[in-house]
Amino acid sequence: MKRSLSIFLISFLTLNLYSHPWKPSHYVIVDTDGGIDDIKAITMLLASPDVRVLAITVSPGVLSADNAYIKVKSLLNSFYHEGIPVGINRSSSYKSPEYPVALQAFWGVEKGVSAADAPDYLDMIREILSAEKTKISFICLGSMSTAFLALQNIPDLRQHVKEFIWSSDGSGYTDGFNYNIDKNASTRMLKQEILMKVVRKYNLDNAEFYNTELVRTISTINNKYSKGIFALFNSKIAKNHRFSFEGTDEMSALFLHFPDMFINKTAGNITECIPSDLPGLRNGAVRILKGETASRNQVIRDLPVDPSFYFEDIRPSVKEIIDRYGIDEWTSGVLANELHRHLGVFAIIGVKMGIRAREYFNTGVDEFHAVSFAGSTPPLSCMNDGLQVSTGATPGHGLLTVRNDTVLSPSAEFAYMNCKIRLTLRPEIAGKISSELQEINFVHGLDSNIYWELVRKNSIKYWLDLDRHEIFIIED
Repeated sequence: MKRSLSIFLISFLTLNLYSHPWKPSHYVIVDTDGGIDDIKAITMLLASPDVRVLAITVSPGVLSADNAYIKVKSLLNSFYHEGIPVGINRSSSYKSPEYPVALQAFWGVEKGVSAADAPDYLDMIREILSAEKTKISFICLGSMSTAFLALQNIPDLRQHVKEFIWSSDGSGYTDGFNYNIDKNASTRMLKQEILMKVVRKYNLDNAEFYNTELVRTISTINNKYSKGIFALFNSKIAKNHRFSFEGTDEMSALFLHFPDMFINKTAGNITECIPSDLPGLRNGAVRILKGETASRNQVIRDLPVDPSFYFEDIRPSVKEIIDRYGIDEWTSGVLANELHRHLGVFAIIGVKMGIRAREYFNTGVDEFHAVSFAGSTPPLSCMNDGLQVSTGATPGHGLLTVRNDTVLSPSAEFAYMNCKIRLTLRPEIAGKISSELQEINFVHGLDSNIYWELVRKNSIKYWLDLDRHEIFIIED
């Protein structure tokens, strides 16, 4: 009996050691050929908290691999997801005609982005597989060239992939542009003993998927992903090219989340997935872009955004903070300062730093290790409370280490998979904050109510004024 109890306790402790309170349902690698419909598909995958985009590969199709790489990198940079790796497939023999509409489409600012030093897709996939052991979905938005070559050259890939999802733009899966880009790869992939989901484009009643009502709804969603897609709809290219309003490659993103909204016909290892629930799919697109595909909290559903819920001094800033920096920073800021038991500027800095690091890798909470160099002496150490709440990296999870054995500074390192970055508050900002706190302390003293009132006032000001995309130095 004692032996059985010991085994149970060891198993229970081991389970808790390695369990995860929340993690996405889908880990994906996405391959794209740079089509304008791919903007919508990739943006949806990035927007969903229930999906983790581990990497993106580019291959020739609508655009050349080099131009597709530039488009993807500019998109990721515009969303501040610089840490998502992008690999390039130059092995395909297909020569893209460089379709003008796709070439002119705006994914993000392309200045300074070059494909000259782009990593090879095979090396990148190997690196991903060495770092992430969760089974992945391999999503092909263009040809199956990259998927086929990866299967041939990376023996471990077959064991790591739970399914290949291929976007088919034809009436079946043996016709259409994506099939014909690389017929050899398409034919041989379909004969592989692997689970293949072939997702057809939306083609019911010849109606546009993105009707006026859906586009209007997307325009009202206040986040960077919805704004990016709405900008595409509102562009001159989209208005002159109705293809932008059709449901094509983004059906793969919708299928990943809502497979029951498709008619799924299985023959052998191949399942043909045909969109069938138009209202449901439109609503699904909205849910994805709103980030409503997974719960972000553990106890409460949402924090109120109504300014009247909050104290009078912060009430005028609530809407502006949310509009500028998003609901995630607002929620983390509220919880961090409640944990901290007062509104503190370095706690706010920690929140902004943690959100920026998550944004860089496009991760959720509890997904990387953090090392803080803020030490354990206030006020600088207050940054640690903000880091914990915004990232989920806490001492209790074993994901946060606070260093006191080195030069202390408002900086932290974040390690995710095989990558590590260091974020440091810009010296001029750190110096200004510290000198203000010292002056208030010198005049009023820590025991004075006036001191804490002025600290609170400064914290609200800095929360509103400091943009997390501008205040940190980011180093690999």
